[in-house]
Amino acid sequence: MIKFNNLSQEHPYLLFKRIYIESLKAKQQNIEAICISSYSLKNKDVNARFVNLKFVNEKEFIFFSNYNSPKSEDFELHDQITGLLYWNSTNTQIRMKARIKKTSLDFNQEYFAKRSKKKNALAISSSQSNIVSSYDVVKENYEKSIEEDDLTKCPDYWGGFSFTPYYFEFWKGHDTRLNRREVYSLNNTEWVKSYLQP
Repeated sequence: MIKFNNLSQEHPYLLFKRIYIESLKAKQQNIEAICISSYSLKNKDVNARFVNLKFVNEKEFIFFSNYNSPKSEDFELHDQITGLLYWNSTNTQIRMKARIKKTSLDFNQEYFAKRSKKKNALAISSSQSNIVSSYDVVKENYEKSIEEDDLTKCPDYWGGFSFTPYYFEFWKGHDTRLNRREVYSLNNTEWVKSYLQP
């Protein structure tokens, strides 16, 4: 589930929520899963991964991760990303281009304190994307965190990322391949609407 707080009344945001509600009613599985693509300035390649979109606060889309992860380095050195959702229950794809930044420490702590202890133990115990000798090491680190760590205190290496789109594409698929592609591009403070060929 994605939580909406004081959602912007600008059209692309309202359209996003309308499609979200339609897909939720159609029993979309993993509705919060969003693919985030980033560019690694260090390695000169493109990376993509699915994360869980937790909030849309006004115009900001927010997910959480380890700040020492490779994606965090990508964001730090090159703050332009693409976010992509596909909801097969309504055959809808939503693509966004945006700039990304970290959320505040206070925001991170407030959210962390509300999460389950098991989720927090994993966040604390995992050196995300680092190589380990076996999966047993992951489980051992997790069990140790459950027993020894303060699972209400957010570590400084974990927190949120917020991105604010400057481009939306709403793709609606059809069996005939006459797919509808409705685009909103931000020009200064105004959203310019257009359509793309299928």
